[in-house]
Amino acid sequence: MLDDTGLGHELFDRAAGGDQAARGDLLEGYRDYLRRMVAARLDRRLAPRVDASDLVQETLATAAARLDEYLRDRRISITGWLRGLARERVIDAHRHHLVADRRSVTRESRVPDLPDTSALDLGRRLFAGDTSPSNNLMRREQNDRILAGLASLSARDREILVMKYLEQRSTAEVAEALGLTERGVKGRHVRALVRLREIMENKV
Repeated sequence: MLDDTGLGHELFDRAAGGDQAARGDLLEGYRDYLRRMVAARLDRRLAPRVDASDLVQETLATAAARLDEYLRDRRISITGWLRGLARERVIDAHRHHLVADRRSVTRESRVPDLPDTSALDLGRRLFAGDTSPSNNLMRREQNDRILAGLASLSARDREILVMKYLEQRSTAEVAEALGLTERGVKGRHVRALVRLREIMENKV
């Protein structure tokens, strides 16, 4: 993945100057980054009909068409901009298939901006050291607490957890994408974990 420094800065300048090869290289440098982002948010029940790579390709095509506008202003980091475009593609895919066939995808997520499958995956990674429930009832209750806890967080705090634990992003990458300082990311991260722990232990 590229950034705004070093060789990345030179590529940005060439792209802004109209160099078509540089524009292509600039966006192509984020393909794998976006694929991990999309895969973490795409409901797995849509896998037979929606591929993360296709949504990333659509995202990059949209980005190519809007690149001049972005390069003129660059009010946010390119990672933040591209993530916003990719998120729109994911939302559109969920909306289309949820409406088109409710028999296959039976309900929308209880966690805003994150399908239940990804939310539960995130919860299990966060609480991997906890004792696993020994029966289905306890497992459902634990899952309900995970979903309730994640739903209670702010969208930004949820995004930090998703980026760190599902996308495996560094603190610096999270900070760049969300327009925060690394210190701010670390503080929000700790507070979010404390909040989730309290809910999991029925303290709130």
